[in-house]
Amino acid sequence: MTHSLQDLAKRYTAAWSSQNPVSVAAFFSPNGSLSVNDATPAVGRAAIAQVAQSFMTAFPDLHLTMDGLATDGENSIYRWTLEGTYSATGKRVRISGHEEWSIGADGLVSRSLGHFDADDYARQIA
Repeated sequence: MTHSLQDLAKRYTAAWSSQNPVSVAAFFSPNGSLSVNDATPAVGRAAIAQVAQSFMTAFPDLHLTMDGLATDGENSIYRWTLEGTYSATGKRVRISGHEEWSIGADGLVSRSLGHFDADDYARQIA
């Protein structure tokens, strides 16, 4: 794993905790994509910023922790834990998941397939 990928992952983690969705989208190639739990991918930085904003709105105190980063040469697995207070119910939430990254020639994320336990998430926010 390259030092630059580790650095990218650390800065990406901080961006998610920043309440600035544009800063999250900046880690993606201009036409990069982000899919969460097999949903239709958000393509392009504006769409990715909208996905980030939805989480930041749901969790005004969102804090993301990087749990690990592994690479097989072609793809990388970024593991994370999200903690925050769900704004609609005031309930504390803690979920872990991962993103499968493809890195583009520009050194940014060209595709991210994000996954977390949706049933556990639904139980926690209810």
